[in-house]
Amino acid sequence: MVGCRAAGPGSPARTVASFFSKYEGREGFKTTEWSADLLQRLALVKAAKLLGGSDLTDAITGIRSAKVISFAPTSGAARELAQQGLRQEATGILQGEKYTPLSTSGFGGSDYAVSTRGSGDKVSEFAALGSLPDVADSFVLVSVQGNFTSSQVAALSKYLPQIVQATSK
Repeated sequence: MVGCRAAGPGSPARTVASFFSKYEGREGFKTTEWSADLLQRLALVKAAKLLGGSDLTDAITGIRSAKVISFAPTSGAARELAQQGLRQEATGILQGEKYTPLSTSGFGGSDYAVSTRGSGDKVSEFAALGSLPDVADSFVLVSVQGNFTSSQVAALSKYLPQIVQATSK
């Protein structure tokens, strides 16, 4: 675990929030925040279109806040940043903060590695690591707080790539 947390450029971030602070505004990074009100409206309008059933609808309405940071290399220096271990740094943070990896196989699969924090089947927050479609060396970290069950998180994680892409434009 120490090797994972030592990855990344500069001093490694120790928490998900500090990871966002460390990289927000840097070249190639884009941060998007979702408010619960926006997500609840989005849930009412789009949940039926996603055909995700009640677990997905309940997951979306259970979100209190969500934040996404995406990275797409825009220069040689930015590509070097990706090679210095963004994904390893984020993975180390999730391990250090005792997030539990969630298996999304059997839920239609996801391009994101999802980890949760909570107690039993009650999930209070989850984080997902992935990449932008068709962007080499890209990186995405999603951090979501709310009230969920594991099956709701799994249902939502199935659609994370589409949700991230739609809200990051």
